[in-house]
Amino acid sequence: MGIEDDIKAIEDEIRRTPYNKATQVHIGRLKAKLARLKEDVQSTRKRRGGGGYSVKKSGDATVILVGFPSVGKSTLLNKLTSAQSQVADYDFTTIGVIPGSLVHRGAHIQLLDVPGLIEGAAAGKGHGKEVLSVIRSADLLLLMTDIFHLEHLNVLKKELFGAGVRINELPPNVTIRRKATGGIIINRTTECEIDEMAMRSILNDFKIHNADVLIRENITIDQFIDIILGTRKYVPALQVLNKLDLISFGDNALEDLPIPNDAILISAEHGSGLDDLKDAIFEKLGFIRIYMKPRGEGVNQAPMILMKGSSVSDVCDRVHRDFKRKFRYAQVWGRSVKHRGQRVGLEHTLRDEDVLTLVMERKVKPPKK
Repeated sequence: MGIEDDIKAIEDEIRRTPYNKATQVHIGRLKAKLARLKEDVQSTRKRRGGGGYSVKKSGDATVILVGFPSVGKSTLLNKLTSAQSQVADYDFTTIGVIPGSLVHRGAHIQLLDVPGLIEGAAAGKGHGKEVLSVIRSADLLLLMTDIFHLEHLNVLKKELFGAGVRINELPPNVTIRRKATGGIIINRTTECEIDEMAMRSILNDFKIHNADVLIRENITIDQFIDIILGTRKYVPALQVLNKLDLISFGDNALEDLPIPNDAILISAEHGSGLDDLKDAIFEKLGFIRIYMKPRGEGVNQAPMILMKGSSVSDVCDRVHRDFKRKFRYAQVWGRSVKHRGQRVGLEHTLRDEDVLTLVMERKVKPPKK
C-alpha cells in the first residue's frame, strides 16, 4: 500500500466520521496525519524536480489568472494588457506562463496567464504541480470560469486548498513557540472551536512535546494544522465570471443562476465589465496612491503606489534610505489630515490620493575661515 493509497484511505475515513465533540480528537489526528503525508509527497516531488515555470515578478504586484482550460483567460489577458497570449477554442492552448502588464490608477500590475487547472491538479495532474508553484507567488488570484460552469469555482478552490493556498484568509492569530522542556502549555484569550485535548493530540502527532501555545481567535482543526506546518500561502482572490455575452437576458436565465454575490461578471471577448474588474483588482490589492510634492515645486503627476495603512515612514523608506534619519516633518494635503498642508510626523497614516511634502534637516554650512 503506497502513500497515495494511505492518503485516500484517511480522506475516506474523515468523510465517514461525523464531526462532534466526541470525535474531535480522532478527526484531528487523522487530519494531522493526512497533512504530514501530503507534505511528504510535495517534498518528494520537489526533490525530483520536473521543469517548473520560471517567472520573474515585476511591477507593483503580480496577479495570476486561474481557471479551467478554455474559460477565456488568454482573451482577458490580451484585452487588459499588450500581451499576445494564444487564443483558441480548444483545451490547453496556453502551455507556458504568459506575462502582461496592466497600468491602472498609476499602478503597474503584472498579469500572468498560466495553463488551465483541472481537477486533480494538486496531486500533479495536467502540469498541476508546476502551475500551482507559480500561483503561490501571486499577490492576487483571479478565479475565472465561464457563466455556464459555475461549479468550476468550487473545484478550483479545492485544488488550491490541497496545494496549501488559502484564499481570502488571513493567517490565524496563533503563536506556537517550541522549547526544550516544560511540556505543552496552551493559553487562549477567547472561546475556540477546537478543544485543548484535540490540540495536544495534534501537536503530539507532529512530535511537538514542548511548546507554549497562544490562541487569540477562534480557529478550526485545519487552521491549527496550517500554523504548525508553516508552509501555507495566504492570497486574496476575486471570482470572475466570463462569457456574459453568451447568456440570454430575455428569459431570466441570468437571474436563475447561483452566481456568488461578490462575483464580477465580464465578457472578455467584447470588453464589457473590464473597467469594473480593473477597479476591483486595484482595491483588492489594497493599494493607495501618494502624490509627492517637493518643496517649492508642483505635485508629481505619477503617484507612488503603497499599501493601505502605510505611513510617512514607509514613504521615506521608499524614497531614500537616509530620509528617516534626516527627517524634520512632513506636510500633507488630503483626507488623512484635518487641515491643508498639515504638519505630521513619521508615524502618520496616509490615505489614497494624499499629497505629501517631506522636509529634511537643513544642511549647515561650515563657518568661513
